Amino acid sequence: MSGLAAVSARAGRAPPAPPADLTKVELVWIEKQIEHWIRFGREVREQVLDRRRRILFFPSGAVFALVRWAANEHGTMLSRLDILRAVGPREPCQTIPTVTPGGDILLRVDGWPRVERMLQLIDAIEAIGIDPAEVAPDYWRHVHNRLAVGETPRAYTTQRHRAFLLARRIGA
Repeated sequence: MSGLAAVSARAGRAPPAPPADLTKVELVWIEKQIEHWIRFGREVREQVLDRRRRILFFPSGAVFALVRWAANEHGTMLSRLDILRAVGPREPCQTIPTVTPGGDILLRVDGWPRVERMLQLIDAIEAIGIDPAEVAPDYWRHVHNRLAVGETPRAYTTQRHRAFLLARRIGA
């Protein structure tokens, strides 16, 4: 709990409401049943609801990866990884469970083999010293499209990243 939220809670007041322009992601962790987590991304606020649930808040334009997994007595029911861009007010978006108001889906994979492959790809990007939250959004779309047709995506390189950063800096 943040310092302000802790002080407000001790004083008997609710913590201040987050700004309406933030994207909220509710995470749940019930061991071996429902596990939602953020693989990468930089939230600007966290609200702990209880020991199993918390909400993270992302500013407009932030890119993050949400992993959702669920199982029952018969085994895994859901394995999904979404890479999303948080949207601004009145910006069109797609709906995603646990994400309010939704987001711009850059990549979506279902099934543990594909999720595991994406986690390895994210690890490879981190291994070359690049924060996956800073990767060009078009690269995640490229990966999504290549995986959707059973092809291997091109690697994200430091040269490609420098080109993206330069284009972003000059407003291209």
